[in-house]
Amino acid sequence: MATDYSEFNARKRSGNGGVSSSSNGSNNQSVPKYRNAVLDDYELQAGLSGVNPKFGDFCTRVAGEAWGLPLIDQKTKAFITIAVDVVNQERPAGPMAVHVDMARKQGATRAEIEELLLFMCVYGGFNKAAACFSVLDEVFGPAK
Repeated sequence: MATDYSEFNARKRSGNGGVSSSSNGSNNQSVPKYRNAVLDDYELQAGLSGVNPKFGDFCTRVAGEAWGLPLIDQKTKAFITIAVDVVNQERPAGPMAVHVDMARKQGATRAEIEELLLFMCVYGGFNKAAACFSVLDEVFGPAK
């Protein structure tokens, strides 16, 4: 099933992100919740295009297609992406902070992502997971 880009392209031209606001269940802070965490997040797209415009366009189209698949919700896809980051990391910096922020924008809490990292200790390696906890401080601020 192909993702329909007509709405995305129209919003991109008009500058309207089509973002709805919803509570993430922690501290009653309002965070955006996207129907498609890639196609609806213009800040993310700008960051990708900042690497290289062709790279940004390619990533937006390809990842947007994957994030548009209907059976797995956006928050779960964000968790999967973080788990893959833990396993694939060569350094804790890089795309992981972007993916943690994507999860936050889908309503994920710091506690949920911390639990995911603890789970990944078993399957991805303790040292790899341990190195990722500092990324949470970048996105959510220092742990309390």
